[in-house]
Amino acid sequence: MTDFHFYHLIEVRYGDLDPQGHVNNAKILTYMEQGRVFYFKQLKLWESGSFLNFGIILADVQISFRKVIQFGDPVRVGVRISRLGNKSMTSEYRLEDARDSSEFATGTSVLVAYDYQNKRSISIPEDWRKTILQYEGTLGQ
Repeated sequence: MTDFHFYHLIEVRYGDLDPQGHVNNAKILTYMEQGRVFYFKQLKLWESGSFLNFGIILADVQISFRKVIQFGDPVRVGVRISRLGNKSMTSEYRLEDARDSSEFATGTSVLVAYDYQNKRSISIPEDWRKTILQYEGTLGQ
């Protein structure tokens, strides 16, 4: 995975560590989520304080672990949208060491556009589609 236009820096907190002294695997998902939030904020798709107004739910996630993250490691999360469907999109992630770009983990998630008031999936709004395509360029449809 290369060619990420967006990266978000993560500060590894002491509370992120497990008894073995490295970042717990569940925290990697949190780091991906944090990167995703700031990606959508960067694109100005989510500017309020509530995802209820934005309307995205996580449908599927996959993570591949490459090397441990330890306290003090400077982590940056690359985020991009690689596919836009009718109601869902695929987001890709690369967690890397900000010092040398070595890979800590990679992952993907499927995100579904969702109407929280009516409790149902919806088509991806055209303004989201346009903004993402302008930012990312051509991607798999």
